[in-house]
Amino acid sequence: MRPGSRASPSRPISVIAHRGASDEAPEHTLAAYRKAIEEGADALECDVRLTADGHLVCVHDRRVNRVSNGRGAVSALELAELAALDFGSWKGGPGTDQYESPDSEDSERTSVLTLERLLRLVAEAPRPVGLAIETKHPTRWAGHVEERLLALLARSPVTSPVRIMSFSARSLHRVRSAAPHIPTVFLMQLLLPRHRDGRLPPGVRIAGPSIRILRAHPEYVERAHRAGNEVHVWTVNEPGDVELCVRLGVDAVITNRPQRVLAQLAEAGARDPG
Repeated sequence: MRPGSRASPSRPISVIAHRGASDEAPEHTLAAYRKAIEEGADALECDVRLTADGHLVCVHDRRVNRVSNGRGAVSALELAELAALDFGSWKGGPGTDQYESPDSEDSERTSVLTLERLLRLVAEAPRPVGLAIETKHPTRWAGHVEERLLALLARSPVTSPVRIMSFSARSLHRVRSAAPHIPTVFLMQLLLPRHRDGRLPPGVRIAGPSIRILRAHPEYVERAHRAGNEVHVWTVNEPGDVELCVRLGVDAVITNRPQRVLAQLAEAGARDPG
């Protein structure tokens, strides 16, 4: 595929909701994911971290300070401690005051979300919805994250596609060794020389470049495709970046704004009609 080409209608660009519909609802909350499903997202993206007592929770940062009214590292807090915090009022919304008592808020907008609960939401969805789960490293729990994640997926009722993503090649190696049937995505903040020809770590078949990489190196998509890999781009929110992704023929975009991006892709002919 040449730079400047676009995805064919037979291969529509997939839309993955980044931390849910996080432009409209607090990131990583049940409300954000429910909204993303309602808006038509093909898949949901989440970050997972392991709590001190062994639960996987959907939190991006190492510490909870930015997105809650608490402080401290996720890995040092137990689930009950996280459950006592307000993870949503910072976002605001109708009738909300920042960090008022979580008891007076809609719990779907304010409660910490476990991966187990998110898996139930996906399993109960009225249509197939995929999951893109990112493991966050480095962490004090190292390989225990992948171990707990794979164990949870093994007993999950989810039947729609699941992929595991990470910036850590070691994390993806652990996943491939234990569960080679699960697709993996190698996330990239920078395009290092050894990856510029489209090759990825052994066994990985999906590249996850940032939109900044595509702006600077639009030829990367063609090279990745030539190497037999898909390209899933993050975080694609602006119309100009969506247009670039269409022009380059990427396979998926990860966005905070699934409804808007779906509408733009449909208008550009990069989604199935109707």
